Amino acid sequence: MQRNNTYTILAVILIPLLLVLLLRWFFGADIFGGLFLVMSFSFVALVPVGVGALTIALSEREKVERLSYRLMMPWVPILAFFLITLFFGIEGWACWIMVLPLFMACSSLGGYLAGRFKLRDKNDEKIFVSLIVLLPLLVAPLEQLIGRIPGQYKAYTYIDIKAQKENIWKHVTRVSAIPEQQDKGWFTRFLGFPRPIKAELDFEGVGGYRKAIFDKGLIFDETVTAYEHQKSMRFTIKADPCNIPSTTMDEHVVIGGKYFDVLDGTYELEPLSGGICRLHLYSHFKLATSFNFYASWWASWIMKDIQQNILQVIRHRAEGQ
Repeated sequence: MQRNNTYTILAVILIPLLLVLLLRWFFGADIFGGLFLVMSFSFVALVPVGVGALTIALSEREKVERLSYRLMMPWVPILAFFLITLFFGIEGWACWIMVLPLFMACSSLGGYLAGRFKLRDKNDEKIFVSLIVLLPLLVAPLEQLIGRIPGQYKAYTYIDIKAQKENIWKHVTRVSAIPEQQDKGWFTRFLGFPRPIKAELDFEGVGGYRKAIFDKGLIFDETVTAYEHQKSMRFTIKADPCNIPSTTMDEHVVIGGKYFDVLDGTYELEPLSGGICRLHLYSHFKLATSFNFYASWWASWIMKDIQQNILQVIRHRAEGQ
């Protein structure tokens, strides 16, 4: 009896795990001319729904009667998939951290739906689970016919600085080397994104070339398109993914790649009362996925963390002097 329980538990975990590994290979192999892609709604949302449904379908009825089991047991093969793909370098840490909450939520949805069918004591459970498991393969070609949905978004941040505007502005246009202890970008550092090193500007005015240098070989080429001395500076931002080392960022979140790119940035300096100036920094970025509704939340968080980190460096230096 105990041996049968062990076999059942292994089947509940290993079969869904093998399913998601197989589908990851299938969607990443690009063997059908781009009809099946990892960066698609079909993979990041529908595949975990199928994994969750299959996990519960293979489980014993007594366990499925518990709502907590139906919702949380599908997380086990998902987390195992997470560890395996990280260990073998199939996916990067940053990509997984961003997609894992969606994977877990969708697997719980699949487990909940499969549990409802299982507890009905009817013969349609196998048909339902089979359809759910096959759904990503059916939807993916239709999704690619529709194409990725481009969208532009804005990340806005600001900081109040008690210093003269001329002292603030010189740290805006050019940022000297940032020691690691001054780097407060905890979120991007946690994701493994490159940290800012310095920013150089050849001259202050329209047409000026600004180079923002990050570690791990990441460089943003920036061109000033609008300039008012000690008031505002707008610049385009370009990151050439071909010049970014492959070890710097996951291919699915690389800046300047197929799915995520930063377009421009703007500094605005606003004098307030009491010798305080408010420094605004906002940027526009674009996403091209079929799940922008989810990806834009993470991209905005990343951009705001980068911007707020730069702003606090500027405040530290302006107020310190």
